Amino acid sequence: MTDPVDDADAPTPAAAAEEAARRRRLAEVFGDVLPEGSSDEPHPSGRDDRWYEENRPPHHGG
Repeated sequence: MTDPVDDADAPTPAAAAEEAARRRRLAEVFGDVLPEGSSDEPHPSGRDDRWYEENRPPHHGG
């Protein structure tokens, strides 16, 4: 049996606007906490692991 939804926990529009303003201020001071992507993530350039395996130096095994 599911519990009825409690509307008392839902944020009011004023609270939501206050939270959005708080997040904007934090972003202005500290910047983005986590960027959308990092520099070490694979890029959708089509290069897969095969290229790295073909160009692996012999002293790294393979």
